[in-house]
Amino acid sequence: MTQNKSVIYWLLTGCFLLFLMVTVGGITRLTNSGLSMTDWHLVTDTFPPLTEEKWQAAFEEYKKFPEYQKINIHNDFQLSDYKFIYFWEWFHRFIGRIIGLVFIVPFVYFLIKKKLDRATIKKCFILLFMGGFQGFLGWFMVKSGLIDNPDVSHFRLALHLTFAFITFAYTLWVALDLIYPSRKQPNVNLQKIARYALVFLLIQIVYGGFVAGLNAGLIHNHWPMMSDGQFIHDSVFIEQKSLLLNLTEGKSGVQFVHRSLAYLVVFLIGVLFFKSKTTITEQEQSNGINLLMILVLVQFILGVFTLLLSVPLWLGLAHQINAFFLLATMTYTLHRLSK
Repeated sequence: MTQNKSVIYWLLTGCFLLFLMVTVGGITRLTNSGLSMTDWHLVTDTFPPLTEEKWQAAFEEYKKFPEYQKINIHNDFQLSDYKFIYFWEWFHRFIGRIIGLVFIVPFVYFLIKKKLDRATIKKCFILLFMGGFQGFLGWFMVKSGLIDNPDVSHFRLALHLTFAFITFAYTLWVALDLIYPSRKQPNVNLQKIARYALVFLLIQIVYGGFVAGLNAGLIHNHWPMMSDGQFIHDSVFIEQKSLLLNLTEGKSGVQFVHRSLAYLVVFLIGVLFFKSKTTITEQEQSNGINLLMILVLVQFILGVFTLLLSVPLWLGLAHQINAFFLLATMTYTLHRLSK
């Protein structure tokens, strides 16, 4: 580890906050809280309403939008219910503000104190852009559920989710560059397999966003078959007007792709695991690959039970959190195989 530990701790703190952000974002989605705040202000909604009058005013504003008018108005939805969903969306945005402060203030300090080399400065400017763009994607997603449809676009949700994962992975990569400054000969064979595994893991995360956005986990709650006697349910091909739409907008098609990609990701990490046993690897590489194998099996099991039990909140959240750990381990392993 380099002598400049403060920069490393700063970046790792950012990783932890991004993990917290994704976790709370998962709770926000699973509790249907994402449309509770119908506007976005940088300063004025930093804290939730502090008086009963302000709460009532916020609730009345929420009543003007599709989620209340088309869904919650029929569910005896009261102010106490609104406060619950408001909290999770507010907390999600509040963490985003904290991340901005935690990144920008130390970054300026490190620039003034000249604690960052030129390469790290460039990477940090990329991170600054990614953080700002992630905030934009969040509002871009929420806005899609405030017009006619009382739910956000699953495309925008998947984009918001996946970019959060990518931002985390890049932040961790920058930290790892500082933790392990010395360069070594990469393990080309294992590196290639790990790259394929990372690509398909990211595609799987995209489809996880599709499944969440379409509530596609609430149908075909069987495994390994999608229904009794059918590995591929008929609705996979007939729900939409074309095969492409079936596999990107149809609930059955999206769930089928998510199921199928799970097998592929497990296979690729399995290949990486068994190949590593016949290839000379460093201890860090071996540890990363071994942990990858454990986490991908845990993720697969969590996915199966999440489906079988029709996505209970705690299990859906555990599935998303473990995906985060899986990506973190994949990033670490690929870094150790590459650098």
